Amino acid sequence: MQGVLVLFDNIVAGVIATLISGPILALFFFFLRERIFGIPDITGKWHFEMTTVNSDYNPYKGMILRYIVVIWREGSKLSGTVEKVYENSSTGEREYVGDKRSRGDLNGYYELNYLSKDKLYIHIKEQGSGRESTNYFELIRMNNDSLKGAFNSFVANQDGLSEWQRHPF
Repeated sequence: MQGVLVLFDNIVAGVIATLISGPILALFFFFLRERIFGIPDITGKWHFEMTTVNSDYNPYKGMILRYIVVIWREGSKLSGTVEKVYENSSTGEREYVGDKRSRGDLNGYYELNYLSKDKLYIHIKEQGSGRESTNYFELIRMNNDSLKGAFNSFVANQDGLSEWQRHPF
């Protein structure tokens, strides 16, 4: 009979230990996932630059475009709006102000990587002066204030490099 009581005491002690340690471990792993390994907050205002490297239209090669973007993140999904603010091309250098700025919509996805740098995949539809254009970006998160990568565009089959930062160029 005494062996049964010892066994019962051990079972009760194990159940109590599990009931106490279970929620503590759950809170610990929740904190770890949200604060240490969670998706960084990239929501807010960004500035980005596109430098054309290749294009079917030679005057676009070397062209630099700059934009302001506001990004909103819900989970891994990204959305937002963009405005073109600057152009340096074969036709000259100009800044766009007010109603001269072309606007666009941003959609994308944030890929959280634990063993390598995080990646962002962004699609922008810009309503330009002549027609709507599409730009696709694959970016790597360098730090909280910097993204770098490449872009592809339907406009003259362009591709090139892109740099994103929190402060103006």
